[in-house]
Amino acid sequence: MGKPTEKAVEHKKLIELNEELENYFSNTIIPQLFVDANMILRKFTPAAMSHFQLSEDDLGKHITDVSKNIRFPTIIANIEEVISEKKGLEKEIQTTDKIWYQMNILPYIIKKENRTNGVIITFIDINDRIQILKGYEKLNRSYENIIHSISHDIKGPLSNIEGLVSVLKKARDSEAETSRIHDMLSKAVRNMRKTIDELADIRESDTDFAIEKERVNFENVIEDAKLALKDKIVESEAQIKTEIEVREIDFSRKNIRSIIYNLLSNAIKYKASDRPPEILIKTIESGDKILLSVSDNGLGIAQDKTEKIFDRYTRLVTDVEGTGMGLFIVKRMVEDMGGHVEVESKLGEGATFTIYFKGSNL
Repeated sequence: MGKPTEKAVEHKKLIELNEELENYFSNTIIPQLFVDANMILRKFTPAAMSHFQLSEDDLGKHITDVSKNIRFPTIIANIEEVISEKKGLEKEIQTTDKIWYQMNILPYIIKKENRTNGVIITFIDINDRIQILKGYEKLNRSYENIIHSISHDIKGPLSNIEGLVSVLKKARDSEAETSRIHDMLSKAVRNMRKTIDELADIRESDTDFAIEKERVNFENVIEDAKLALKDKIVESEAQIKTEIEVREIDFSRKNIRSIIYNLLSNAIKYKASDRPPEILIKTIESGDKILLSVSDNGLGIAQDKTEKIFDRYTRLVTDVEGTGMGLFIVKRMVEDMGGHVEVESKLGEGATFTIYFKGSNL
C-alpha cells in the first residue's frame, strides 16, 4: 500500500475534526460557525442556520459566499487576523435580521502541530442590552429637553404675570379693576404651574422606554399657547388664524404644547417692523403623515441660514429677546418621536415651519 497523499491526510483530519465538533455543534442553542484556515465554512449550529438563513448547501462554501447573511463587512479581514495572530477578537455587530450580537472569533488551534486550523465564531445575543442602552440615551435626551423647555417656555407666562403686576400697581384706586387683575393673575399662575407640571412630567413608564402618548387636541393646545403668549399677542397686534383639518394626534402632550408654543412665540417675536404679525396655523393629513405648519409674514430667514437656526444657542437677530434654544428644542422633540421639521422662507417676507409627524402608527 502506498503512502497516503497530502490531500488524503488533510481529508482524514477534516473528518476527525467534524466528528469531534459534531456532537457539540448539534446540541448548542448558540449561533456558531466553524470556518477552516482556507476560509471554508465547515460547520454551523442549528441556531446559526436559523439566524443567518444558512442551509446544508452552504457547507463547503467559501465564507465570502455566505457572509452576505451576516451584516458585518469586515468579517473576512477579522477571521484572517485571528488565524494569523492566533488571538481572539470580540466585536458588537448587527445581523440582517436587525438583531445585535457580540461576535467572538476564537482561533481553533491544533495543539500537536501548534497550527491554527480555522476559527470558531460565536454570536451572543445582546439585543436587549443594546435596546436598554438606547432607551437610557433617549431618556437622557428627554431630561435635557425638559430642562431646556422649562427654562424657555415659562418666560411667556412670567412676562404675562409681570405685566399684570405692573397694571395692578396703577389700579389701586379701582376695586373692580383690582379684582379683575387679581383673577387674571391667578389664572396666569395656574397656567404657568400647569406648563411646568407638564414639562417636568417624567412618568415611571418612561424608565421602561415606552414613549407616553395620549390623544391630544390641536385646537386645545393652540389655545393654551395663545393664553401663555397673551401679552405678546396684544402688544404686537398679531392676527392668528387656524385651519385645522386634523384635530387630534397621538403624541406627548407636553411636547406638542412646547412645539406649538415655540413656533407661535417665534412668529410673533420675529415680526417685521412695518406690519403686525399675520400667523396661520394649519394641520393636514398627507399620506401616512400628519403635518402641522405655522406660517408668518415676519422677517424671514436667509436661505443659507435655514439649517443653522436649529442649532443650539443660534440667534440670527440679536436685538430680540431670546436664548436661541426654541427651534433646537422643537427639532429635537420631533426627531426623537420619528418625525422631522422643514422650513420655507424668503428674507423679508416671512417663514413657514412644517412639522411632519408620523400618522396612525405614531
